[in-house]
Amino acid sequence: MKLYDCLRAPNPRRVRWFMAEKGITDIEVVTLSIMRGEHKSPEYRTKVGVAHMPALELDDGTVITESVAICRYLESLYPEPNMFGRDAREAAVIEMWQRRTEMMIVTPLALAVRHTNPNMAALEQQVREVGENNLAGAKRALKFLDTRLAESPFIGGERVTIADIVTVTGVDFGRMIDFRPDEDLVHVNRWLAEMLARPAAAAGMPAPRPAP
Repeated sequence: MKLYDCLRAPNPRRVRWFMAEKGITDIEVVTLSIMRGEHKSPEYRTKVGVAHMPALELDDGTVITESVAICRYLESLYPEPNMFGRDAREAAVIEMWQRRTEMMIVTPLALAVRHTNPNMAALEQQVREVGENNLAGAKRALKFLDTRLAESPFIGGERVTIADIVTVTGVDFGRMIDFRPDEDLVHVNRWLAEMLARPAAAAGMPAPRPAP
């Protein structure tokens, strides 16, 4: 198998982090540059079908895009440690929280970066108001997440799951606009510090995360 990857984007980092948590080392990683448009080359688009990363090419030529779909496929091949739920109830709770945080926090933060970071102007028709409104929405949603983390050590339950990986990579991407959760979000900041201290947090990062 081959994983087509980009170091600086948050969605590929999800897959790298997931692989690191599971100790997956037998997949070839092909690194491409979004800034140089390598994901838009005719060769890549012909293979993958869309200019999206990450993409996982299977040995039979099947190509899977969408980071959570890739992680779910890898979960079936490398079932431990479990990241998607051990029974129907747990799987549903984990997916519920993964989708909530992705829609309410991760996507808005990504839009904030894309529309307010000057370096993104080469890739995006920026509208600053779009970025600012999405950042405000993400901040409101983090208060909701703080309530959840007051009752649970991790987002999906008692252990790290795909919900945590999706969320932490999205929140940490906010460093591109010097974003940090407010100090009064005690439980979010406790969880964030614990997640970023995990060995898997460094998986494929181009440089250490700057100190606050």
